[in-house]
Amino acid sequence: MRRKIRKLGGHVLVAAFLMAMQVWAGGCLQQDVQYRGLAAPPAEFLIGPEDVLIVTVWRNQELSKEVIVRPDGKISLPLLGDITAAGLTAEALSKHVADKLVEFMSTPTVSVQVKEINSYHVFAVGEVGKPGKIVLKSFTSVLQGISYAGGFTVFASRNNVHVLRNVKNGQGETKQVMIPVPYQDIVRGKNLESNIILKAGDVIVVP
Repeated sequence: MRRKIRKLGGHVLVAAFLMAMQVWAGGCLQQDVQYRGLAAPPAEFLIGPEDVLIVTVWRNQELSKEVIVRPDGKISLPLLGDITAAGLTAEALSKHVADKLVEFMSTPTVSVQVKEINSYHVFAVGEVGKPGKIVLKSFTSVLQGISYAGGFTVFASRNNVHVLRNVKNGQGETKQVMIPVPYQDIVRGKNLESNIILKAGDVIVVP
C-alpha cells in the first residue's frame, strides 16, 4: 500500500513539474529552432538606441550635428525634426536624411558616422559569475557572452542554457522565442551552428 502511495505521489510531482514548465514557457513563442545563419556575424551593423552618431551635411555646418539615438529609436535634426534611426545602417540613414533634405535644398550630400556603439548589449541571468547587462563592442557568440558574464557557477545546469530573443512575426508583432544552447555539444566540437551570434537585447539564461 505504501509503495502505491509513493508511486502515486511521484506521478503527481512529475505532473506538477510539467505543468509549471508549460506555464513558464507560455510567454514564449514555441517553434522549431532553425540555427541556419544564426552563427554567422551580420554583414552590417544596425543603429540602435544610445548609439552616438555624427550626421554631416556637406557644405552646411548648421545642419551637421552629433546626436544620440533616443530610447524610441529616433534622432532630432535641424529642419527635419525627429527621424527614425534605429534598425537602419549608417548608409541607409544617410540616404533617408538626404531624401528629406531635398525639400529644403537641391542635391544634398549627407554622411552618417557611428561615433560610439552603445546599443549592442545583452543580458545574462541565472548561474553565471557576473549576471546583468553586458555591453559589447563587436559581434559576439553566446559562448563568448557567457565568458564575459564570468562563466558558470558551480550550480549551473550547462545542458539547459538558452537564449531569449524578441523577434517580429509576419504581422510586425514582437514575440519572444527561446533558443536552446547545447553547451556540452559545442565545447566538444559538435553542433557548432548552435553557438549563435547574439543580438542586441538577447537574454542568456543559465538555470
